[in-house]
Amino acid sequence: MAKARASSKAKIGPEKAPEIWARWGVLLGGGVIVLAGWAAYSNSFAGPFLFDDLDSIPGNPTIRHLSPIWPALWAPPSAGSAGRPLLNLSFALNYAFGGLNVWGYHLLNLVIHLLAGLTLFGIVRRTLQTWVKLPALGAGAGQTPGLSPAVPALAVALLWTLHPLQTEAVSYVSQRAESLMGLFYLLTLYAFIRYAERDRTRQAVYSIIFYLLGVASKEMIVTAPVAVLLYDRTFVSGTFREAWRRRWKYYALLASPWLLLGYQLAGVRDRGAGLNVGGSWWEYALMEGRVVLQYLGLAIWPHPLVFDYGRGVDPASWAEAPYVVAVLLLVAVVAWLLFRPSAPGSGRRAAGFAGAWFFLILAPTSSVVAVSNLPMAEHRLYVPLAGVVAGVALGIYRWLGSRSVPVWLALAAAAGALTVLRNEDYRTVLRMWTVTAEQRPENARVQTNLGDALEAAGRPAEAEKHFATAIQLRPDYAEGHFNLGNFLLRQNRPTEAVEACEAALRLKPGYPQAHYVLGVALLRLGREPAAFEQFAAALRVQPDYADVHHTLAGALAMSGRMEEALAHYEVALRLQPGEPSLQLETANVLARLGRSGEAMAHYQAAERIDPNSFAVHFAIGNALFELRRFQEAADHYAAAVRIWPGYADAHNNLGNALAELGRFDEAQAQYERVLQLRPGDEQATSNLAQLRVSRAENPHP
Repeated sequence: MAKARASSKAKIGPEKAPEIWARWGVLLGGGVIVLAGWAAYSNSFAGPFLFDDLDSIPGNPTIRHLSPIWPALWAPPSAGSAGRPLLNLSFALNYAFGGLNVWGYHLLNLVIHLLAGLTLFGIVRRTLQTWVKLPALGAGAGQTPGLSPAVPALAVALLWTLHPLQTEAVSYVSQRAESLMGLFYLLTLYAFIRYAERDRTRQAVYSIIFYLLGVASKEMIVTAPVAVLLYDRTFVSGTFREAWRRRWKYYALLASPWLLLGYQLAGVRDRGAGLNVGGSWWEYALMEGRVVLQYLGLAIWPHPLVFDYGRGVDPASWAEAPYVVAVLLLVAVVAWLLFRPSAPGSGRRAAGFAGAWFFLILAPTSSVVAVSNLPMAEHRLYVPLAGVVAGVALGIYRWLGSRSVPVWLALAAAAGALTVLRNEDYRTVLRMWTVTAEQRPENARVQTNLGDALEAAGRPAEAEKHFATAIQLRPDYAEGHFNLGNFLLRQNRPTEAVEACEAALRLKPGYPQAHYVLGVALLRLGREPAAFEQFAAALRVQPDYADVHHTLAGALAMSGRMEEALAHYEVALRLQPGEPSLQLETANVLARLGRSGEAMAHYQAAERIDPNSFAVHFAIGNALFELRRFQEAADHYAAAVRIWPGYADAHNNLGNALAELGRFDEAQAQYERVLQLRPGDEQATSNLAQLRVSRAENPHP
């Protein structure tokens, strides 16, 4: 046994020490990334749902159930997760575990970001260790010992993870689309690197699977096969021809998900993207020259960060020419670095690859394919930023060698502090839109969203000013007129709301939300037939519009058209099964149709969804009383009274149920409580008189 132990120790002798220390260094580096990232985003978890989040999460009925799973993969066209099945499924998983508790959504966003940071750490470390020969790395002939490749790799990954530009992709919940796609983009490349190191088929399969998952997350991953091929040519094979000769089967399979991308992109124009959307393709391309330079500037100096840069394509002018020329010159420099004859893995080629990474990944949204509603957005830099950060961090290392460490630490600390400060803007809706309006006062969309936030904060007079400002800035802004109409309706000014919604529909015919709000305003004015016409118009455009079905069902029920009302309630329930008010109203209609058993099932469903709702217990009590199930009715009335002690009708109905049970003293106490809440109440007075008669007729119940 002693010999066996000695032999065991020999296996981890001095020759294994460098490998062991390298592993510990990797683990330590990963721990630093996770802890630093967690610290930088620790103040982001309470941030509310913002802007596109509302359609993608609270307003997205497809995330409410995981079984069957197929609906959870396909969001409605109005949601930001439309055409992105894995993203929508991730929201459904969040909902399954925590409903609309925003903390869980932020937690998963941060986990995705940290995993992406760890993956970038692995990519840079393996690239420096295996393919790139920087003079400052390791110990070469005639050189002093340098740092382990893990150290500059950690600097790159840490700076990328902490960079404040990443906050939009992490703290803005619905931009999980970008970070999830980014994670799979990086994993696709990382698995390829492992495959190239030892020609392991399994790693090639992983790479293809990761790319397929990225395709299911966001369409912008389209460039990943090109990036992998460029990496192969730059660091591994030396030429495109040699890379294709060695691994043509892998590249053919890697590009095959483009067929799925083609299917996903079929409806992309409906989501405001594509050639000649919102303006001509060449006007968009000219404008993007300025945008790309702004992106580069923000990567180096991330201030100010803007939540919404504006919308629309500016008319083409010669003023854009210098920016386009500057971008073309930068692309030419990158091409020169990348394709000038040199050895694979040389510093020049590495710098060229970093630049190509930046321009290649931005190309789908910053070239000729327009994103009309948002020509510039910080979240699009999520993956391209890695190229800039790597170029800067490794450039510092090539210049300063091991003396780079304090510089990296200072940059990481500054980036982390700026990220913490930026996350403060995400803590409330009002703060984010206030800050953005200060930065972009000419942005009509920002003004109208600030109006919504001010109204929600109980400041309607200020809100109305911002709604009006939005229309003044852009008189042709249909959404601005609609938002004003919606605000006026909430302020109980239906006549003005009608005018605003009609203006929105003149600018944008078939606008379903405007049809809906116009219909509600017309109902308030007693113009029921006209209101029903607007609801029907909304449903022609968007048949699964749950709010329309719900409101229309209520209006039909009020008109006594119970069967028609029930049909719309059933559709609304299919779209929003977790809405307790829908369950209650459906139950009430069923009860009025004499279908008491079905009604009770919906009452019980409402109670399961919201067991602490006064309205639920009160409605169930009424239904049970009608069925002469007085004890159960009394229990629900008692629960309603506990929740809302000041509601006189609940006390009255509880008294009625107790009187039917012969519990006269308790019933009397409830009627007396009604008279305390509503002195002189005729019904309570009559009930007390009837109670005295009942007690006289039945003195010993």
